[in-house]
Amino acid sequence: MSLFGLGSRNQKTFRPKKSAPSGSKGAQLQKYIDATLGSGNLREAVRLPPGEDLNEWLAVNTVDFFNQVNILYGTLTEFCTATNCPTMTAGPKYEYRWADGVTIKKPIEVSAPKYVEYLMDWIEAQLDDELIFPQKLGAPFPPNFLDVVKTIFKRLFRVYAHIYHTHFQKIVSLKEEAHLNTCFKHFVLFTWEFRLIDKGELAPLFEIVESILQL
Repeated sequence: MSLFGLGSRNQKTFRPKKSAPSGSKGAQLQKYIDATLGSGNLREAVRLPPGEDLNEWLAVNTVDFFNQVNILYGTLTEFCTATNCPTMTAGPKYEYRWADGVTIKKPIEVSAPKYVEYLMDWIEAQLDDELIFPQKLGAPFPPNFLDVVKTIFKRLFRVYAHIYHTHFQKIVSLKEEAHLNTCFKHFVLFTWEFRLIDKGELAPLFEIVESILQL
């Protein structure tokens, strides 16, 4: 993606990057995203293109935001360790515990890197499940699709919250703050456009969110 390209020095992803399947509607929408992002107008880039299916648009963007967070966090893996970040926090007031409702039903306290690992594994499992994220053109989305997308975005926000509160100075020293801020602005505008995250969940970064949305 032209607007979000990191220098080759930092093309270090936390895990392999996912892409929309070739020849699918997702691939066509990905080209549209790349074109609109290239214009630099993020508010325009997040809007549902005329005549497109909302679920298709949410699906291809979910993959895209997963990849963005994946790359951002990848630049911090040597600094965000179990020793440095023994709990998944966003400042002194907010701590996140992990549960996926399947293998870990009761929320558990884990280190920040373990939380992110659990999270990325969980998101990847959702994206790879064709009953949730259908790959074939015209295949139906499940009735709970929006709920799954909202949970993914709510949890991806927590990674941003941790990065801003705990690792922002490291991001600055790596000269990646402009990239982080642009990615987060894109993320906030998209989640706000489609009401994907409850306002209360945004509290750890609400001042930044307010400045982006100009509320």
